[in-house]
Amino acid sequence: MSSDPASAYPYKNAGEVHMHEILFPAVAASIQRHAPNTVLDLGCGNGYLTNKLKHSFPGISFAGLDPSETGIAEAKSAFPDAVFRQGSVYDEPPADWVGSFDMVISTEVVEHLYAPKAMPSFIRTVLKPSGIAVITTPYHGYLKNLALSVLDKWDSHHTVFWDHGHIKFWSRKTLTKLFEDESYTALHFKGIGRCPWLWMTMLMEFSKQ
Repeated sequence: MSSDPASAYPYKNAGEVHMHEILFPAVAASIQRHAPNTVLDLGCGNGYLTNKLKHSFPGISFAGLDPSETGIAEAKSAFPDAVFRQGSVYDEPPADWVGSFDMVISTEVVEHLYAPKAMPSFIRTVLKPSGIAVITTPYHGYLKNLALSVLDKWDSHHTVFWDHGHIKFWSRKTLTKLFEDESYTALHFKGIGRCPWLWMTMLMEFSKQ
C-alpha cells in the first residue's frame, strides 16, 4: 500500500475520462519523437491511457504506477496483459524499476502533489541516463490568469470542493524550475486545448542529465 493520501482517490471503472482524449495526441507525439523502448506512466490512474498507448505502440514496454487502490485494481482487472503497481512519488520505487525506463510520462499529476519536488527525484531514480520525462499539468500564464480574474472564474477553477483535487498551479516557468533544480534540461513545450495563451493544459519534456 502506498503512503500517499491519494491512495483513497476513487475510480469506479477503467473507462476513458475527458482529459484522456485531449492529452493522447500530444503524449503520443512525444513518444514518437523520442522512440523509447520502455515507458512508465507515473500516476496512471485507472490505466486507460497506459493501455491505449500500449496498443498504439506495440513495440514499446509500458508500465503504470498510481497510489489509488481502486485505480490500480480497475487497471489490473481491465487490462491484465499490462504491468500495474500501486505506489507514488513519495515511495521508494520497486528495485527492478531503478534506472530501467527510457521515458516517464506523468499526465495531470504534479498539480495534486503536496511535495512536488518528490516527482523529479522519483523520476530521476527510475530513468536511464539521458532518459526523458514528459509532464502535463493545467496551464497557467499571465493572459489566462487575467481572463480567469476578469470573468470571476477563480472559485470554480480552484475546484476547492474536489477531494484530492488540485493544490498547486503551475506555469511554464515554475514547472521548468522544478525540474531544472533537479538537474534536468527542458527540451520542449506545447500548449494543449482551447486557443494559444488560454490553453487548458501544457506538456513539457525534460531530459535527465
